[in-house]
Amino acid sequence: MTELLKKLQWRYATKKMDSAKVVSEEKVDRIVEAARLAATSSGLQPYEIIVVKSQAVREQMKPKAFGQSQITDGSHVLVFAAWDDYTPERINMMFDLHNTERNSKDEGWENYRKMLLGSYPTRGAEVNFQHAAKQAYIGLGTALIAAAFEEVDSTPMEGFDPKSVDEILGLGAKGLRSVSLLPLGYRAQGQDWLENLKKIRRPVSEFVTEIK
Repeated sequence: MTELLKKLQWRYATKKMDSAKVVSEEKVDRIVEAARLAATSSGLQPYEIIVVKSQAVREQMKPKAFGQSQITDGSHVLVFAAWDDYTPERINMMFDLHNTERNSKDEGWENYRKMLLGSYPTRGAEVNFQHAAKQAYIGLGTALIAAAFEEVDSTPMEGFDPKSVDEILGLGAKGLRSVSLLPLGYRAQGQDWLENLKKIRRPVSEFVTEIK
Protein backbone atom coordinates (compact mmCIF):
# COMPACT_ATOMS: atom_id res chain seq x y z
CA MET A 1 0.00 0.00 0.00
CA THR A 2 2.89 2.36 0.74
CA GLU A 3 4.17 1.82 -2.81
CA LEU A 4 0.73 2.58 -4.27
CA LEU A 5 0.50 5.82 -2.28
CA LYS A 6 3.92 6.84 -3.59
CA LYS A 7 2.70 6.32 -7.14
CA LEU A 8 -0.45 8.33 -6.45
CA GLN A 9 1.82 11.12 -5.20
CA TRP A 10 3.75 10.79 -8.49
CA ARG A 11 0.72 11.05 -10.77
CA TYR A 12 -0.84 14.30 -11.88
CA ALA A 13 -3.14 15.41 -14.67
CA THR A 14 -0.45 15.56 -17.34
CA LYS A 15 -0.77 18.60 -19.57
CA LYS A 16 1.96 17.86 -22.11
CA MET A 17 2.70 14.34 -23.29
CA ASP A 18 5.65 13.08 -25.31
CA SER A 19 4.28 12.07 -28.71
CA ALA A 20 7.35 9.90 -29.37
CA LYS A 21 6.59 7.55 -26.50
CA VAL A 22 3.99 4.77 -26.74
CA VAL A 23 2.33 2.96 -23.86
CA SER A 24 2.73 -0.79 -24.28
CA GLU A 25 -0.37 -2.80 -25.08
CA GLU A 26 0.29 -4.92 -21.99
CA LYS A 27 0.05 -1.87 -19.74
CA VAL A 28 -3.06 -0.56 -21.49
CA ASP A 29 -4.68 -3.99 -21.16
CA ARG A 30 -3.98 -4.05 -17.41
CA ILE A 31 -5.38 -0.54 -16.94
CA VAL A 32 -8.54 -1.48 -18.85
CA GLU A 33 -8.85 -4.74 -16.92
CA ALA A 34 -8.68 -2.83 -13.64
CA ALA A 35 -11.58 -0.66 -14.80
CA ARG A 36 -13.51 -3.75 -15.91
CA LEU A 37 -13.15 -5.16 -12.39
CA ALA A 38 -14.42 -1.94 -10.76
CA ALA A 39 -17.53 -1.95 -8.60
CA THR A 40 -20.87 -0.94 -10.14
CA SER A 41 -24.36 -0.58 -8.72
CA SER A 42 -26.14 -3.95 -8.66
CA GLY A 43 -23.23 -5.37 -10.65
CA LEU A 44 -24.81 -4.14 -13.88
CA GLN A 45 -21.64 -2.66 -15.43
CA PRO A 46 -23.70 -0.06 -17.34
CA TYR A 47 -20.86 1.36 -19.38
CA GLU A 48 -18.20 0.33 -21.87
CA ILE A 49 -14.65 1.45 -22.58
CA ILE A 50 -13.58 2.30 -26.10
CA VAL A 51 -9.79 2.16 -26.55
CA VAL A 52 -8.84 4.60 -29.31
CA LYS A 53 -5.39 3.89 -30.74
CA SER A 54 -5.91 5.29 -34.24
CA GLN A 55 -4.03 8.56 -34.72
CA ALA A 56 -6.50 9.57 -37.41
CA VAL A 57 -9.50 9.10 -35.13
CA ARG A 58 -7.78 10.93 -32.29
CA GLU A 59 -7.05 13.80 -34.68
CA GLN A 60 -10.81 13.98 -35.31
CA MET A 61 -11.50 13.95 -31.59
CA LYS A 62 -8.96 16.64 -30.66
CA PRO A 63 -10.93 19.71 -31.84
CA LYS A 64 -14.01 18.30 -30.10
CA ALA A 65 -11.94 18.35 -26.90
CA PHE A 66 -11.07 22.02 -27.31
CA GLY A 67 -7.70 21.22 -28.86
CA GLN A 68 -6.26 19.51 -25.80
CA SER A 69 -2.96 18.10 -27.03
CA GLN A 70 -3.00 14.99 -24.82
CA ILE A 71 -5.60 13.50 -27.17
CA THR A 72 -3.03 13.20 -29.94
CA ASP A 73 0.30 13.41 -28.07
CA GLY A 74 -0.60 10.41 -25.90
CA SER A 75 -0.69 6.99 -27.55
CA HIS A 76 -4.18 5.90 -26.46
CA VAL A 77 -7.45 7.49 -25.38
CA LEU A 78 -9.88 5.56 -23.21
CA VAL A 79 -13.47 6.68 -23.75
CA PHE A 80 -15.84 5.83 -20.92
CA ALA A 81 -19.29 5.52 -22.47
CA ALA A 82 -22.40 4.87 -20.40
CA TRP A 83 -25.57 3.07 -21.40
CA ASP A 84 -28.13 5.54 -22.70
CA ASP A 85 -30.84 3.71 -20.74
CA TYR A 86 -31.49 0.71 -18.50
CA THR A 87 -33.63 -1.56 -20.67
CA PRO A 88 -35.13 -4.91 -19.65
CA GLU A 89 -32.83 -6.56 -22.19
CA ARG A 90 -29.72 -5.08 -20.63
CA ILE A 91 -30.79 -5.88 -17.08
CA ASN A 92 -31.69 -9.45 -18.01
CA MET A 93 -28.40 -9.84 -19.89
CA MET A 94 -26.40 -9.11 -16.75
CA PHE A 95 -28.53 -11.26 -14.45
CA ASP A 96 -28.38 -14.14 -16.92
CA LEU A 97 -24.60 -13.75 -17.09
CA HIS A 98 -24.38 -13.99 -13.30
CA ASN A 99 -26.48 -17.15 -13.31
CA THR A 100 -24.43 -18.73 -16.08
CA GLU A 101 -21.04 -17.88 -14.60
CA ARG A 102 -22.02 -19.03 -11.11
CA ASN A 103 -23.91 -22.04 -12.43
CA SER A 104 -26.78 -21.37 -10.07
CA LYS A 105 -30.11 -19.60 -9.79
CA ASP A 106 -30.94 -18.06 -6.44
CA GLU A 107 -34.50 -17.09 -5.48
CA GLY A 108 -33.37 -13.93 -3.73
CA TRP A 109 -31.29 -12.92 -6.72
CA GLU A 110 -34.24 -13.51 -9.06
CA ASN A 111 -36.48 -11.42 -6.83
CA TYR A 112 -33.90 -8.65 -7.02
CA ARG A 113 -33.97 -8.95 -10.82
CA LYS A 114 -37.75 -8.50 -10.78
CA MET A 115 -37.42 -5.46 -8.54
CA LEU A 116 -34.96 -3.77 -10.91
CA LEU A 117 -37.05 -4.67 -13.95
CA GLY A 118 -40.06 -3.11 -12.25
CA SER A 119 -38.31 0.12 -11.34
CA TYR A 120 -35.33 1.04 -13.55
CA PRO A 121 -36.94 1.04 -17.03
CA THR A 122 -39.84 3.20 -15.83
CA ARG A 123 -37.63 6.01 -14.51
CA GLY A 124 -36.90 7.44 -17.96
CA ALA A 125 -33.86 7.32 -20.20
CA GLU A 126 -32.17 10.51 -18.96
CA VAL A 127 -32.42 9.54 -15.29
CA ASN A 128 -31.03 6.13 -16.15
CA PHE A 129 -28.20 7.58 -18.24
CA GLN A 130 -27.15 9.86 -15.39
CA HIS A 131 -27.11 6.88 -13.02
CA ALA A 132 -25.06 4.84 -15.49
CA ALA A 133 -22.65 7.77 -15.96
CA LYS A 134 -21.92 7.77 -12.23
CA GLN A 135 -20.94 4.12 -12.50
CA ALA A 136 -18.63 4.95 -15.40
CA TYR A 137 -16.84 7.42 -13.14
CA ILE A 138 -16.06 4.62 -10.71
CA GLY A 139 -14.33 2.87 -13.59
CA LEU A 140 -12.54 6.08 -14.54
CA GLY A 141 -11.19 6.46 -11.00
CA THR A 142 -10.03 2.86 -10.98
CA ALA A 143 -8.28 3.36 -14.32
CA LEU A 144 -6.51 6.45 -12.96
CA ILE A 145 -5.15 4.46 -10.04
CA ALA A 146 -4.14 1.57 -12.30
CA ALA A 147 -2.35 3.95 -14.68
CA ALA A 148 -0.41 5.43 -11.77
CA PHE A 149 0.51 1.93 -10.60
CA GLU A 150 1.83 1.19 -14.11
CA GLU A 151 3.66 4.56 -14.11
CA VAL A 152 1.66 5.65 -17.13
CA ASP A 153 0.61 9.28 -17.30
CA SER A 154 -3.04 10.14 -17.79
CA THR A 155 -5.42 13.07 -17.85
CA PRO A 156 -9.12 12.67 -16.98
CA MET A 157 -11.22 14.90 -19.21
CA GLU A 158 -14.76 16.20 -19.13
CA GLY A 159 -13.83 19.10 -21.38
CA PHE A 160 -15.14 17.80 -24.69
CA ASP A 161 -18.29 17.78 -26.78
CA PRO A 162 -19.89 14.40 -26.02
CA LYS A 163 -22.32 14.47 -28.94
CA SER A 164 -19.49 15.05 -31.41
CA VAL A 165 -17.34 12.31 -29.90
CA ASP A 166 -20.34 9.97 -29.94
CA GLU A 167 -20.79 10.70 -33.64
CA ILE A 168 -17.10 10.14 -34.45
CA LEU A 169 -17.07 6.79 -32.64
CA GLY A 170 -20.55 5.67 -33.68
CA LEU A 171 -21.66 5.27 -30.08
CA GLY A 172 -25.31 6.13 -30.67
CA ALA A 173 -25.82 2.94 -32.68
CA LYS A 174 -24.56 0.98 -29.67
CA GLY A 175 -26.87 2.74 -27.23
CA LEU A 176 -23.92 4.48 -25.57
CA ARG A 177 -23.10 8.09 -24.65
CA SER A 178 -19.57 9.27 -23.87
CA VAL A 179 -19.01 10.49 -20.33
CA SER A 180 -15.28 11.06 -19.92
CA LEU A 181 -11.98 10.68 -21.76
CA LEU A 182 -8.69 9.38 -20.40
CA PRO A 183 -5.64 9.94 -22.61
CA LEU A 184 -2.71 7.66 -21.74
CA GLY A 185 0.92 8.44 -22.48
CA TYR A 186 4.13 9.72 -20.94
CA ARG A 187 4.86 13.23 -19.71
CA ALA A 188 7.09 15.38 -21.90
CA GLN A 189 10.00 15.92 -19.56
CA GLY A 190 10.79 19.59 -19.05
CA GLN A 191 7.88 20.75 -21.23
CA ASP A 192 4.93 20.42 -18.83
CA TRP A 193 4.48 23.41 -16.52
CA LEU A 194 2.67 21.22 -14.00
CA GLU A 195 5.28 18.46 -13.86
CA ASN A 196 7.38 19.64 -10.92
CA LEU A 197 4.78 21.54 -8.94
CA LYS A 198 3.93 20.29 -5.47
CA LYS A 199 0.76 18.20 -5.32
CA ILE A 200 -1.83 20.16 -3.35
CA ARG A 201 -4.58 18.46 -1.40
CA ARG A 202 -6.52 19.60 1.64
CA PRO A 203 -5.01 18.30 4.89
CA VAL A 204 -6.52 15.18 6.40
CA SER A 205 -7.88 17.23 9.31
CA GLU A 206 -10.01 19.26 6.90
CA PHE A 207 -10.87 16.42 4.54
CA VAL A 208 -11.74 13.50 6.84
CA THR A 209 -14.30 13.48 9.63
CA GLU A 210 -14.32 10.55 12.02
CA ILE A 211 -17.57 9.59 13.72
CA LYS A 212 -16.65 7.63 16.85
